[in-house]
Amino acid sequence: MENQVWMVESPDGDFREVKVPLATLREGDVLVQIAVATVSVLDTKIRAGKAAHARQPLPAVPGLEMAGTVVDVGPAVTAFRPGDEVFGMVGGVGGHQGTLAHYVVADARLLALKPLALSMREAAALPLNFITAWEGLVDQAGVSAGKTVLVHAGAGGVGHMAVQIAKAHGAEVFATVSRDKAVVVETYGATPIDYTTTSTEQYVAEYTNTEGFDIIYDTLGGGTLDASFQAVKRYTGHVVSCLGWGTHSLAPLSFRAARYSGVFTLLPLLSGKGRVHHGEILASAAALSSAGRVKPLVNAARFTTSQLSEAYRAAAGGAFGKILVEISGGK
Repeated sequence: MENQVWMVESPDGDFREVKVPLATLREGDVLVQIAVATVSVLDTKIRAGKAAHARQPLPAVPGLEMAGTVVDVGPAVTAFRPGDEVFGMVGGVGGHQGTLAHYVVADARLLALKPLALSMREAAALPLNFITAWEGLVDQAGVSAGKTVLVHAGAGGVGHMAVQIAKAHGAEVFATVSRDKAVVVETYGATPIDYTTTSTEQYVAEYTNTEGFDIIYDTLGGGTLDASFQAVKRYTGHVVSCLGWGTHSLAPLSFRAARYSGVFTLLPLLSGKGRVHHGEILASAAALSSAGRVKPLVNAARFTTSQLSEAYRAAAGGAFGKILVEISGGK
């Protein structure tokens, strides 16, 4: 059986449609027919060869996330069966085939059943952003009812998931956001903070009575992470970041006797360790989605496999909401 894939052979190279042999199912594998794949900013960097942390030697089939239908299962797989609709972040790094393909052989531990409340398009948009937000807020910072949570870039990909996860756990949520996107975080029940007109000192004083926030999720890195070290609560505060890759002074954080944790969502795909937890996190995403507590932001444009270059340009250009590519019957 052959698999139709879209391959990139050189950094920022054109997409080439080719047919390759379908990988053999090993123990723990699931064969999925892909309905919808996604294009994130990270995907564009991987294609450009500018994501050293997301190793994917070229030529390769790009694409991290997908939603689709199980066609077959390998030995020892009991959680899924043919006909199940699933979603997950299953490839595109570490030498694994990506999701710009008709089929993908995926590690079953990385998958979850698609919630009925979401379309294939919506489900495909969840994994990367939801897992990244969950690992920071829940696994690292232990978000819970009554905590004050500040999310930087609350209308962004990881940010809008972090806002919703924090709200679902009963936290009081604030989010830095541009004025034109304030309505997004307000819809999710968070208090918007216009970062263009309000200084760190001002919003810490206004919203925490100068005490600082219990949890801060930084999705931007750089100066925003430095500001987070100054805005976190003394002794018990916790800063988490999914972009803490620069060089930073820890003095402001140390003088507040607070904590810091980094998030590296790709580690299970690259290392093979911790994959079962990704499936568990996506099961939580499905449950929250079914309960109406989580809804992904999806870009309104509809791209097909004949428009991959346009989809990648849209993602790289900062398009609002997740860019989706319909592979086979994605709705």
